[in-house]
Amino acid sequence: MVFDITHLKKIRKQLDLTQYAFAKEAGISQSMVAKIESGKLDPTYSYIKKIEKAIENLSKNHEKEAKEIMCKEVIIANKKDNIKDVVKLFQKHSISQIPVVEKNQVIGLLTESSLLDNMEKYNEKSLVEDFIEESPPIITKNTKIMAVTSLLKFYPILIVQDFGKLIGVITKTDIIKSL
Repeated sequence: MVFDITHLKKIRKQLDLTQYAFAKEAGISQSMVAKIESGKLDPTYSYIKKIEKAIENLSKNHEKEAKEIMCKEVIIANKKDNIKDVVKLFQKHSISQIPVVEKNQVIGLLTESSLLDNMEKYNEKSLVEDFIEESPPIITKNTKIMAVTSLLKFYPILIVQDFGKLIGVITKTDIIKSL
């Protein structure tokens, strides 16, 4: 399939590049980029392939990373917290899941679903540890958005750590907000 050259200007602007910077990357002249974008020049197949390759390379270099889209204000629970207190956090912050941390390490996840699935265990003295699920995937702050998106197809939340320290979380909502 051949690249649609009519979208060059839009793509170049999304990459936040000047005509000159893009031309240099593609190995063509700035005036050629200007003429193509204005519709005054219909480039040859070989120039289209150069432009297509440059866009592919630039897109990879400009792909967002986890640190750019993660939520940095992470609300956490401890496994010994009373479940009623954590349910209040769900309501107060309009969240449906919360990482469970012990000694600065994520040990699991408490979700609305895990609460509903285990309602028979619920009483006034119930603790978070009675309801936690296994820990979601832990990624680094430099994980590319394509990998993040793939993981979120299978998990409700991702934990972002830097040198073993919890620095953020990413949900599907964070991906959508970043668009």
